[in-house]
Amino acid sequence: MRSTYLAAAMLALEFTVFAAALPEGVRRVKVLNYPDCFELANADTKVTLCHQVGGRVLEYAHQGKNALYLDPREEKWGTPGGPKAPASAGRFDIGPEYLIPKRDALWAGEWAAEATSPRAVRLTSKPDEATGVQLIRNFRLAATGTHLACEQIIKNVSQETKYWTHWSRTFAVHGGIGVIPQTPDTRRYPNGFVMYNQGAEHSIILRPTDPNVRLRGNFLEVLGPTRQPKLGFDSNAGWFAYVMPHDQAFVKRYPSPKDGVYPEIAGLTLCFWYPQATQVPACELEPHGPRQPIAPGASVSFIEDWFLLPHKFPAAGEQIDLAKLAAQVDAAFR
Repeated sequence: MRSTYLAAAMLALEFTVFAAALPEGVRRVKVLNYPDCFELANADTKVTLCHQVGGRVLEYAHQGKNALYLDPREEKWGTPGGPKAPASAGRFDIGPEYLIPKRDALWAGEWAAEATSPRAVRLTSKPDEATGVQLIRNFRLAATGTHLACEQIIKNVSQETKYWTHWSRTFAVHGGIGVIPQTPDTRRYPNGFVMYNQGAEHSIILRPTDPNVRLRGNFLEVLGPTRQPKLGFDSNAGWFAYVMPHDQAFVKRYPSPKDGVYPEIAGLTLCFWYPQATQVPACELEPHGPRQPIAPGASVSFIEDWFLLPHKFPAAGEQIDLAKLAAQVDAAFR
C-alpha cells in the first residue's frame, strides 16, 4: 500500500513540475482530436495552436468568441475515415501561389512545438526538399487585450538563393464585411481590386464589378460572397478589418512597403477569398509579403499583428461607420 501511495505521489509531483515548467499564460490542451496543443491566454483572450497538421492557429477568441472557422470534421482527425490533411482556421503559407511547388511537409506535415516565454510559442516545420526551406512561426499574445503577434520566418536550407514570400491564408468565420483602406498614390487597379476567374482556364478580370464590393470614401467594402470568390487588392495601407456577425472586428496589421516587389500574377498585396457558405463557410484573409532574396543559410521574417476589436455588426439597412472603425484601429496600433 505504501509503495502504491508513493508511486501516485511521485506521478502527481512529476505532473506538477511539468505544468510549472511552462511559462506564464501557456498550457497544454486537447482541441478536437489534437492532443497536447499549446494554449496562450490572458484574462479575456485565448489562442490555441496546432502543431500536428501544418503549424496553425485553431482558436483566436476574445471573451469566448472564436474569430476563426474551424472545420468540425477535424474532430475525426487521426481516426479511421477521418481527414488525412485538414487545413482550416488560422493557416499560413508561402508563395507565389501559381509558381511554388507542392509542399506537403509545410502545409500539412507535423511540426515541432515549444513554449519560449510568457504567452509565446514557436512552431517549426521539417525542412522541405521541394521548396528548399524550413518555416518557423512565432506566436506571442499580449499580457492584456487581444494583440497576437504572428511571425513567419522562411529559412533557406538549400544551396541556392530562394525567393519565396509570405502568404497568409486565415479562415475567418463566414458572413463578415471586409474593409480595405485605399492608397491612391500606389493604385494599380482601375477599380481598386481585381477578380480571379478560377475556372478551367484561369484568368484575371481587370475591371470587375460586383454587387458585394463597393467603394465608399477611402475604403473598399466587401459586403459578402462575390460572383468569383477570389479578390486581389493593391492597397499598401498595411492593415484591413473584417467586421464579423458576432460584433467583433478582426484586424490584421502587416508591412506593405510601397516599393516592394509583389510576385503574385496580378502584383496584389492582399487577397480575400469569399465563397458562398455552402462551398466553405469561411472568408479567407490573405496578406502577401514582398519578395526578398534568401541566400543559402539565410532567413527572412514577416510579422502579422492581429487584433479583435469590439464593433457592432450593421443591421439590415445600416452600414459600418468607417471613420469610427478607422479610429479604433489607429488606437489599437498605438
